[in-house]
Amino acid sequence: MSPTSETAHGGRRLVIVESPAKAKTIKGYLGPGYVVEASVGHIRDLPNGAAEVPEKYTGEVRRLGVDVENDFQPIYVVNADKKSQVRKLKELLAESDELYLATDEDREGEAIAWHLQEVLKPKVPVHRMVFHEITKDAIRAAVANPRELNTRMVDAQETRRILDRLYGYEVSPVLWKKVMRGLSAGRVQSVATRMVVERERERIAFRSAEYWDLTGTFSTGRAGDPSDPSSLVARLNSVDGRRVAQGRDFGPDGRLKSDQVLHLDEANARALAAALADASFAVRSVESKPYRRSPYAPFRTTTLQQEASRKLGFGAKSTMQVAQKLYENGFITYMRTDSTTLSDTAISAARAQVTQLYGASYLPEKPRTYAGKVKNAQEAHEAIRPSGDRFRTPAETGLTGDQFRLYELIWKRTVASQMKDAVGNSVTVRIGGTSSDGRDAEFSASGKTITFHGFMKAYVEGADDPNAELDDRERRLPQVAEGDALSAEELSVDGHATKPPARYTEASLVKELEEREIGRPSTYASIIGTILDRGYVFKKGTALVPSFLSFAVVNLLETHFGRLVDYDFTAKMEDDLDRIAQGEAQAVPWLRRFYFGEGDDRAGAAAGAGNGDGDHLGGLKELVTDLGAIDAKEISSFPVGDGIMLRVGRYGPYVERGEKDEENHQRADVPEELAPDELTVEYAEELLAKPSGDFELGADPGTGHQIVAKDGRYGPYVTEILPDGTPKTGKNAVKPRTASLFKSMSLDTVTLEDALRLMSLPRVVGADAEGVEITAQNGRYGPYLKKGTDSRSLTSEDQLFDITLDEALAIYAQPKQRGRAAAKPPLKELGTDPVSERPVVVKDGRFGPYVTDGETNATLRTDDSVEAITPERGYELLAEKRAKSPAKKTAKKAVKKAPAKKTATAAKKTAVKKTAATKTAATKTAAKKTTTATAAKKTAAKKTAASRTGE
Repeated sequence: MSPTSETAHGGRRLVIVESPAKAKTIKGYLGPGYVVEASVGHIRDLPNGAAEVPEKYTGEVRRLGVDVENDFQPIYVVNADKKSQVRKLKELLAESDELYLATDEDREGEAIAWHLQEVLKPKVPVHRMVFHEITKDAIRAAVANPRELNTRMVDAQETRRILDRLYGYEVSPVLWKKVMRGLSAGRVQSVATRMVVERERERIAFRSAEYWDLTGTFSTGRAGDPSDPSSLVARLNSVDGRRVAQGRDFGPDGRLKSDQVLHLDEANARALAAALADASFAVRSVESKPYRRSPYAPFRTTTLQQEASRKLGFGAKSTMQVAQKLYENGFITYMRTDSTTLSDTAISAARAQVTQLYGASYLPEKPRTYAGKVKNAQEAHEAIRPSGDRFRTPAETGLTGDQFRLYELIWKRTVASQMKDAVGNSVTVRIGGTSSDGRDAEFSASGKTITFHGFMKAYVEGADDPNAELDDRERRLPQVAEGDALSAEELSVDGHATKPPARYTEASLVKELEEREIGRPSTYASIIGTILDRGYVFKKGTALVPSFLSFAVVNLLETHFGRLVDYDFTAKMEDDLDRIAQGEAQAVPWLRRFYFGEGDDRAGAAAGAGNGDGDHLGGLKELVTDLGAIDAKEISSFPVGDGIMLRVGRYGPYVERGEKDEENHQRADVPEELAPDELTVEYAEELLAKPSGDFELGADPGTGHQIVAKDGRYGPYVTEILPDGTPKTGKNAVKPRTASLFKSMSLDTVTLEDALRLMSLPRVVGADAEGVEITAQNGRYGPYLKKGTDSRSLTSEDQLFDITLDEALAIYAQPKQRGRAAAKPPLKELGTDPVSERPVVVKDGRFGPYVTDGETNATLRTDDSVEAITPERGYELLAEKRAKSPAKKTAKKAVKKAPAKKTATAAKKTAVKKTAATKTAATKTAAKKTTTATAAKKTAAKKTAASRTGE
């Protein structure tokens, strides 16, 4: 029975979902007897501070928001910005006969539904309505087949929330006391930060090794064609039977792992090349093997984030924001899933499109099924796929920009998952020759031909390594046989150096977290966002670089809370939480064991949670109570070399030699954007050699005040030192004269005369014929003239002192330029954006450098620079900006430009107005009353969209 016919016999039904966008879409699929409203995310949570805790609670309960002495009872409060929405939901419920809780079908969605039921206290029948896609059929089926709340899922989510609260609220204050105020620790974020720091440590310890080899271009002596090339390129493989060393043969210390390989240096490589110059070469072997590649599984959350990063330049957060919009508007299935399973309906839809778009020869006899690889996956969900029982092609969706690109990626991957394997042949050819000094040299070349592309016609997966070869890349070799003679057209000597391990990108960090089974895949985007926002990690291009601050934080956690950031410990906790969700373990005893260490049968259970062996559950409370052994200075100090120490202070990192207040003590600030592996002894020496502190320039002859030059947050400047006792606040406050240095000036060359001239600005140039004063001023956007409210730009800073009244009047005699000034040439060209397919450049704007593709502008972040920014980083900044911006409405413009359709369009509008007319009159008054609530709801919606549960 359809929802519409049901309402003919029943009353009014209230359906509650999380977001207004989701509510709007679902409302269109239900009958007139249904009211669909959004909770706008969580309506209640643990308190954010003691001020939100009810007065009846005292002591530790007020601090933690959890009563640890009474079975870890959480203290839930309705969020201040949700009270009006809760009031509205209660009013709607009072007028309803049934309640449908239609939040997402995952742990968090189940928890939101439970909180709604607890707060609203419905006296009418309550149904749990679940669906994995927002289509008409799916929504109507969900209404017709509700279920009960899953209390196990609620318990598991509540346990996670309590655990994360205890971890964060107990460990974070330790960081405040020993490292810096405002820092945070988290069950997964701290482990993710440690992973990034450990990779940087590996880079710092890495020692590069140099090795050489030969590359030969060998000719068959016959004319070639695309299917049978005339030559091939082969690399030296062995000399006298000993394999030639390659990068993989060296350890991170720059030494060979084994002495069984031959390490060629430049001199030996060149000598070998010379000895092979006149050698005869022949094919020694041809080895051919069949090549087969099966399609990739449909997307789950983490693989979607990885591929969107590789192919589209999206960050994890941007990917999830765009996917959320696609889901809420009915284009894809639920985007937070661990499953690679496709429903029978989806498989049928994918197979139908394979036949339609590629032909029956690309369709396997039987549907493909994919087993979930993720431990404890929520298999009730499907993989991420296009919604519906017939997939819309990207062209049919009407989507644009980032939403179009991400939908296209999901659509291609889903269709490809139901196509035939790609098949072909892989070939290895070995070529040998004898040098003039009697050494036997063997070269090797590998090739691949694809005889049937299969699924690769639709989709090829990207790679994290930009130098990696993609699966669909062919390398054709000449058709040769064993014994064939070849001539060496060229023998080149190639030098190589081993490289440190690559830093994590968002994609590779997501992959690593999932492989280590740390945290839940659905939260990885928010975890990465947290460590970026906290300043533990910053980006250089797409690489995640740990800050010096994160080194101090991780050092403290590893030393004194070792188990809390141990990878196996964190994974085991995840297992335990899943056991609670499955009903195999109880939440309260588990939390008691974690917090108090009870049930450990050993004294000093804290050792088990620290660095000792034994059970992975121990007493967190005891660990955070005894902080006497933590030396704050030692935790934040790292040796650089030659007696230089890197220290992380409360105001940033600095290098220091010697002890404070001792002779020859040196100290210098370290640029916060510096990557830790770039802080060498040589660079530290450069920093220490630079003059630091204030530069005293002398006394102002007019006032007697000392004038100093300083390096400030916004660049170098000069200022005066006012006498002691000068009022700094109130009506009689005196502000010191201050002026920024010109771009042509520097701290070590500026003079007292320069400073006095700078502080004399603005300068009165003169007055015009009407007596209006003209001044020359240096502003935020450069030098300019001002006459009343009329400002005119100057071409150089020197004009501020040199320009005459006649020159100023001449400038004002010119018509004022309206609109934008002539465009400045770009500072850097980055290439073509994968989304807009427009050229991307870096420009200098009013607020600093920014990237643009002509449609979207994105300001460079503090850790970006014009010199270092990569094309991938530029595309990522644009993608993030598009994700935050509202979708552009182009439909109206299209209607205006199509005069032939005006009549039909107008007719439709009229029909809509007539239908809605009766409703409009009744709702105008209500609309006025709810304006404030709506505005509050919109604000809350923005916050909710950006804040899924972090860990």
